[in-house]
Amino acid sequence: MATQPLNTVRVEEHKLGRTVVHPGEVLRHSLETRLVHWGVAIFFVLALLSGFALFTPWAYHFLSPLFGSGAWARLLHPWFGLGFVIMVVPLLSRWKRAMAWGDSDRRWMKRMKEYITDTQDPEPSYVGKFNAGQKLWMWTMVACAVIFLVSGIFLWFPEHLGRTSAWISYFFHDIAGLIMLGGFFVHVYEGTLALPGSLRSMLHGTVSREWAAKHHPAWYQDVVAGRDAEANEAKPRKPE
Repeated sequence: MATQPLNTVRVEEHKLGRTVVHPGEVLRHSLETRLVHWGVAIFFVLALLSGFALFTPWAYHFLSPLFGSGAWARLLHPWFGLGFVIMVVPLLSRWKRAMAWGDSDRRWMKRMKEYITDTQDPEPSYVGKFNAGQKLWMWTMVACAVIFLVSGIFLWFPEHLGRTSAWISYFFHDIAGLIMLGGFFVHVYEGTLALPGSLRSMLHGTVSREWAAKHHPAWYQDVVAGRDAEANEAKPRKPE
C-alpha cells in the first residue's frame, strides 16, 4: 500500500502549473480544479452584482457604476451568467465521482444537527472527500445553473421567444438566484470561519493531515493509500 511521505517537501506537477506539498500536508485540490472553482465563484459574484444592479432599484445607483453604467450592467449580466454555467461543467466533471450520493450521505444527513451545532467532532469515519452537505450544495448549484441557462435564454431574447415566456422565466431566474445567494453565504462561512484550514485547500491546494483526518477521514485514508483520483492526476517530482 503506497503512502505519502510525511516529512519531505513534494512538488506536484499539474497540466497548468504545480502545487507544493509541505511536510505534514496532503494534496486536496489540483491547480486546475482550483482555477475552475475560482472561475465559478468569480462569474457568480459578477452575475449576482450585475443582476442586483438591474433588478433591484435601491441597489442600482451604487452597483451599476461598478460595470460602467446601467447599460453596461445589462449588456454584461447574461455573459457573466453564461460564464458561470460554463465553468460549472468542468467542475462537475472533475468531481462527479466524489459527488455521487450514497448510503453514507443518508447517514450523515441524520447527523446534520450535530454538524451545524459543532457537536460532531471529528466527522464520522465514513465521510469521504465531500460530506453530504457539500454534495447538496454542488447539486443545488448544478440545478440552478440549468435554470439560469434555460430561463436566461428567454430573458435574453424576449422579442423572439415571447414576452409571456420571459415573465415566467423571471420568476424561476429570481428564485434560483435567491437560492444561490443563500447557499453562497453558507458556503463562504463554512469554508472560512466554520472550518479553519478549508480556504487553504482552494488557495494552495493542500490541507494538513490533521485537518484531513478530522473532517474527511475516509478520503484521508484514500489519499495515504494512493486511491484519490484527483491527487493521482498530479505527477510528483523528486522531493526537495
